[in-house]
Amino acid sequence: MHFRYPLADGVKTAEGKDYIVVATTRPETMLGDTGVAVNPEDPRYKDLIGKEILLPIVDRRIPIVGDEHADMEKGTGCVKITPAHDFNDYEVGKRHQLPMINILTFDANIRDAAEVFNTNGEASDAYATELPAKYHGMERFAARKAIVAEFEEQGLLEEIKDHDLTVPYGDRGGVVIEPMLTDQWYVRTAPLAETATKAVEDGEIQFVPKQYENMYFSWMRDIQDWCISRQLWWGHRIPAWYDNDGNVYVGRTEEEVREKNGLAPVVVLRQDDDVLDTWFSSALWTFGTQGWPENTEDLKTFHPSDVLVTGFDIIFFWVARMIMMTMHFCKDENGKPQVPFKTVYVTGLIRDENGDKMSKSKGNVLDPIDMIDGIDLESLVEKRTGNMMQPQLAKKIEKNTRKTFEDGIEPYGTDALRFTLAAMASTGRDINWDMKRLEGYRNFCNKLWNASRYVLMNTEDQDCGFGEGDIEYSLADKWIESQFEQAAKEFNAHLDNYRLDMAANTIYEFIWNQFCDWYLELTKPVLWKGNEAQQRGTRRTLITVLEKTLRLAHPVLPYITETIWQSVKPLVDGVEGDTIMLQALPQFEEANFNQEALDDIEWVKAFITSIRNLRAEYDIAPSKGLDVMLKVADEKDAARLEANKAVLASLAKLEDIKVLAEGEETPACATALVGKSELMIPMAGLIDKDAELDRLAKEIAKTQGEIKRIEGKLGNEGFVAKAPEAVVAKEREKLEGYKETLVKLVEQKQTIAAL
Repeated sequence: MHFRYPLADGVKTAEGKDYIVVATTRPETMLGDTGVAVNPEDPRYKDLIGKEILLPIVDRRIPIVGDEHADMEKGTGCVKITPAHDFNDYEVGKRHQLPMINILTFDANIRDAAEVFNTNGEASDAYATELPAKYHGMERFAARKAIVAEFEEQGLLEEIKDHDLTVPYGDRGGVVIEPMLTDQWYVRTAPLAETATKAVEDGEIQFVPKQYENMYFSWMRDIQDWCISRQLWWGHRIPAWYDNDGNVYVGRTEEEVREKNGLAPVVVLRQDDDVLDTWFSSALWTFGTQGWPENTEDLKTFHPSDVLVTGFDIIFFWVARMIMMTMHFCKDENGKPQVPFKTVYVTGLIRDENGDKMSKSKGNVLDPIDMIDGIDLESLVEKRTGNMMQPQLAKKIEKNTRKTFEDGIEPYGTDALRFTLAAMASTGRDINWDMKRLEGYRNFCNKLWNASRYVLMNTEDQDCGFGEGDIEYSLADKWIESQFEQAAKEFNAHLDNYRLDMAANTIYEFIWNQFCDWYLELTKPVLWKGNEAQQRGTRRTLITVLEKTLRLAHPVLPYITETIWQSVKPLVDGVEGDTIMLQALPQFEEANFNQEALDDIEWVKAFITSIRNLRAEYDIAPSKGLDVMLKVADEKDAARLEANKAVLASLAKLEDIKVLAEGEETPACATALVGKSELMIPMAGLIDKDAELDRLAKEIAKTQGEIKRIEGKLGNEGFVAKAPEAVVAKEREKLEGYKETLVKLVEQKQTIAAL
């Protein structure tokens, strides 16, 4: 709505008009106008600054003020100022000492008489409190229509235009929220913020990741006074009392207030009904929970703490306020303000699989308990659609839930959920939740459980080498000890750097790929065919490495490691205690690290993996025994082969391993490099030559077709020019991959054709 506001005292605009035009989306608030703002640089209106408006309907004289809040390029360039009912207008009003007129009740009806205040919030007689009788008690939206109608009757309605704007609605009531003046309690935060800002600037408190310090500084260097009173039923009640004359007394209790202020029992006191802002109460947490204001042993021992873990969305609401409050109330013996903690570790938010923030209204919230214990589909639907603030969304949410979770959510267990959260927790980044990752880490927990059963099965009621018998450690035993030390070193380094994702991945890599997939397999030849000293060495290594692994993994897999550890503990000498929680986290021990063993077993793994890859490549059954030949590059590889023949034969299913003499001729073979040595499998009699040649011919033709297709696409200038760079790069990468595959297929065909 565009209204004409008449100029007082015969004043005219530069265009010769006796009025100016203001635009508003809330016409009813004009009853509380106390000024009109124009930009001091606006040539149309700058000569009107200091003049007055005769406000229609209420006949109130209000000033025209010059303020940059008025945008010359927006609307008419004139802005009505209603300090009591608009946040921006409130700030303009303060800058120009405009009175504030409250025209609304708490029910958003027009008051029978306005309330007039000065900029200090004190009652003022700057304007009369009378409002037109016809608007008394009128609901705000009805008043809006009536105001517009009266302006039209008076010939002061310039025009009505459609206008898009953002309107705040209450979550619970679902109605439009109106800004209005109320009495509230504030904390003057500038001096508190200065001390708290310096603590981060000086490095007494560090943020991880460091970029969140910028967010902290942006709040603290432009901080406003903090409104700490709330009109809620529950919370810490404001410790203020009022007498019947309106005097305010602050104290811990009513008795203290009476004693400090000499108030007789006959003086009636009423405690303020408001409660403290939740964040005010939470800001006291670091010291309030440890006996403050008394200097208790807990406070002396545990304050300040080391690390606060929190989300970026409450850095100002909670973190900054804890720092301010703690440094104000807690001082060391020299009077220096204490910080509440030394490090703030900022996590990301957990979002749904599409990257959307989880919320009840979207129906995409996943309850951790449901992923731990499982939930059937009907219960999940009921949970997501019940007690909604916007029930009209229930059908859409039900449809999406039934589509996404056709069978409900199966139970994954606490450890799988905890490990998934850790593994996905890249510093400061939001997590797009992935149920497949959760399923994968549940399988990881099962892998650890089954591996532990294998270890216990081979060590319980067995001689594990803690007595007097001879012990002989295999190369694999020395290797897994070294692998563990390496994992412990990396794990601790990642924890020190707050890289929980990398710490979890270190645990995963060691347990799954090294301990389970390789070491347990490498122990079988020893446990089945080794002598007593070798078996003792392997059993001892099995049980001691498992025990250390459980301790290393405990922070991210607490329940399964505790359960397994209780069974492992009696088998390891020197391990005592009721719970794994109180055991030491393993640290790197250089004495247990053997680089030569690492290198040797990596060679053994490469040998076995090459055999398995060649079997798959040439479709040779895993159960078929093979004769292989090795053209060794140096004496070290020859020694490795000789020392590990039994393991290689067992795990690679080999009948014979022959070391070729220099210059010795070989038949047609499938080959692979193991380090610098050449591994060869004679192919005669292993495959159906004609069938394999036919298969390879088809694969070659198919691969050539893909190469031709991609080359055609990349040869199209239009595609290369218009497609995103990443898409073009991906096509080039695919082309190189197909070319490499073609070379291998041609080589295989030539090898088989020569048989």
